[in-house]
Amino acid sequence: MSTAAITELQAFLILNALPNIGPVTLNRLLAELGGDPRAVLSADRRRLEAVRGVGPVIATTLTEWRAHFDLAREEQRLATTGTDFIAGADPAYPRYLREIHDPPIGLYRLGRYDFAAPCVAIVGSRRTTLYGLSTARRFASELVRLGFCVVSGLARGIDTAAHEGALEAGGRTAAVLGCGADIIYPPENLGLLRRIAESGAVLTEFPFGRRADRQSFAMRNRIVSGMSQATIVIESDVDGGAMITARFAGEQGRMLFAVPGRIDQPTSAGCHQLIRDGATLITSIDDLLNELSYLDGLRPAPVAAKPAEVAAGRPANLKPEEGRVLACFDGGSILAPDHVGELARLGPAEVSAALMMLEIRRLLNKRPDGRYEATPV
Repeated sequence: MSTAAITELQAFLILNALPNIGPVTLNRLLAELGGDPRAVLSADRRRLEAVRGVGPVIATTLTEWRAHFDLAREEQRLATTGTDFIAGADPAYPRYLREIHDPPIGLYRLGRYDFAAPCVAIVGSRRTTLYGLSTARRFASELVRLGFCVVSGLARGIDTAAHEGALEAGGRTAAVLGCGADIIYPPENLGLLRRIAESGAVLTEFPFGRRADRQSFAMRNRIVSGMSQATIVIESDVDGGAMITARFAGEQGRMLFAVPGRIDQPTSAGCHQLIRDGATLITSIDDLLNELSYLDGLRPAPVAAKPAEVAAGRPANLKPEEGRVLACFDGGSILAPDHVGELARLGPAEVSAALMMLEIRRLLNKRPDGRYEATPV
């Protein structure tokens, strides 16, 4: 197949899979050659080597790409596995990922979730405790009920608990792999991967057949933090993989949170170090919501804007229990959660979830004394 006969998406697929060319160099090539990946593949060696960072080896790889990549076989694998490939300009590509220094020029995606909702990453140790697992499940469950998508790396331990907590709550979760989409690692998470793909998405920048290694896991971690507006670290050794994700989050200008643990627990040492170094201590999702509210206007809005008003004067798209809770604040009432539960005839868990959702949609404000009031129109 000649370069002239290749579609733009096919050209992105080729460039993304070529060996020994990092995402920074690929993005620079695209910027220098008008953004069209076909122009990169059809350029001559002199033009390619004029781009900063491109030497004879990379130029040879690009001009002789057919020797390195079988396009027809890759497309067959895409069709067989039900995977698609989304380029950086595709609306389904996570929009915050485009902002980082070295975004992938494309992603393999299993599942059809389009990342319309804001993402929060939950990461941590593979060697975890029951405390860490329960915290990851609870945080993930609360986040998806608030409309967030939970992102993690499908690894054993905290990652698995975060994905499962999101799914059990009926929400969206995204798993980012450090290998090709046809390789399941760890193998026991095959069933979990399939469940994630049903309602969310499984992502990787690596072509089919690429096995995981130390480098690919680090590259995966930059995507986990890069596509998320905040990263929460729950249990990590000081040299654990979650610390790499935390470092990326800091470099990318993302909010970073760490859960405190026992001082004699090795898997808490990393979190404590992060807190000493400036990460925000988090003990509940309220801590995250407060930071998002504080930073409102300094970064893109983390959640959907306040919904349009309907004719009756009540915000649209509220769940029944949210509507009952909001009605308690008619007339300017200032109420504690317990009083809201009595008025709305709802249990503590339902009240808590409804209050959090109404607060994040900017329909209620939480006062310093813990009581709530309606947001002024």
